[in-house]
Amino acid sequence: QVQLVESGGGLVQAGGSLRLSCAASGSIFNINYMAWYRQAPGKQRELVASITNGGITNYADSVKGRFTISRDNAKNTVYLQMNSLKPEDTAVYYCKVVAQGRLYWGQGTQVTVSS
Repeated sequence: QVQLVESGGGLVQAGGSLRLSCAASGSIFNINYMAWYRQAPGKQRELVASITNGGITNYADSVKGRFTISRDNAKNTVYLQMNSLKPEDTAVYYCKVVAQGRLYWGQGTQVTVSS
C-alpha cells in the first residue's frame, strides 16, 4: 500500500517562508511525476508546481519567483520551498505523485498566511 505523508504546513506572517515535504512510502517505484496542488476555501484545487523525473519544473504564474519545487529520488520525497508568502497563498496544500501509471494524493497540509 502506498502512503504519501505531508509535513511542514503552519501559520506564518506575510513575507515569511515555509517548506513543505511529501514522502512516498510503500510499494511505489519509478515515480514519473510529483506535484503540489492547493485548494483555498470555496475555490477549485489548482496546480502550484510540478517536477518530472528528469527535473523539469513547472509553476503557476502566481508563485513564480517565490516558490521552488525539488525532489529527492532516493527518498521518494518532493519539497516545496515557499518564500515571500502572501495571504492569498492560504490554502490546503496537497502533493500528487504519478508512478507506474497510477496516481496518488496526500492528505493535505494547511498553510495559513496572516497579513
